[in-house]
Amino acid sequence: MLSYRHAFHAGNHADVLKHLIQIELLNYLGQKDKPYWYIDTHAGAGAYSLVEGYATKNAEFESGIARLWQRDDLPEAVANYVEVVKRMNADGELKFYPGSPWCAAGVMPQSDKLRLFELHPSDAKLLQENFADAGRRVQIQQANGFEGIKAILPPPPRRALVLIDPPYEDKRDYQHVVTALKESLKRFATGVYAVWYPCLQRAEMKEMIPALKKLPAKSWLRAELHVQGPSADGFGMHGSGMFILNAPWTLPQTLKETLPYLARHLAQDDKASFILESGGDL
Repeated sequence: MLSYRHAFHAGNHADVLKHLIQIELLNYLGQKDKPYWYIDTHAGAGAYSLVEGYATKNAEFESGIARLWQRDDLPEAVANYVEVVKRMNADGELKFYPGSPWCAAGVMPQSDKLRLFELHPSDAKLLQENFADAGRRVQIQQANGFEGIKAILPPPPRRALVLIDPPYEDKRDYQHVVTALKESLKRFATGVYAVWYPCLQRAEMKEMIPALKKLPAKSWLRAELHVQGPSADGFGMHGSGMFILNAPWTLPQTLKETLPYLARHLAQDDKASFILESGGDL
């Protein structure tokens, strides 16, 4: 299935959570004077316009990044994230939104490498165009990232963040996530793995979380941001989550300070909430 285009959702509440955590993970890896890779299994187009094209259809960014754009009371982690978005909008107006690859390239040392996979032919072409000047630092493959990462793990520096962010249009993606992580941990047990997922009233999603907790990683952390209560009919996404394997020890406290703020300011009804839990040696 190749109908999904992330541009429709660029900058929404789910992107806020995903990219805030992604940036925190990359900044943590960057604290050591040792190289690391960023690997993205479903990279999308890399960057998005918020003033034309798909993103204007539902304008989901207006209830996401736009609510944080001009605030002066941001927690540190939120401020770090907003600063990355502002670098793409030098005139101070919110016109563009960085996808996960652009966020990574913006915070990683120039010497560290990005390996990006995107199967959708249109988005893969845009991704190539958006990183046309990146040289050998960024390598892009039009491929299924679930399969693509098998060939590059473990990465040469033995340090990496792997972001797994499928569209979940195909219900099998939930199992694909678990399978990909099982196989990846065999190849690269010490990697940091971050999985984004939608919060839906769907059995596959509810089954995936316990399966992720049972994976043979040193530790796990689950962070969910619910911007509204589940709909009465059970359809629709009421929030999103990030599940991190081998998370930094600093991340739980950061999210403890950050998630209540996001739930308060990105709420779409009076049932906004969050979940933060961890396990293993964390």
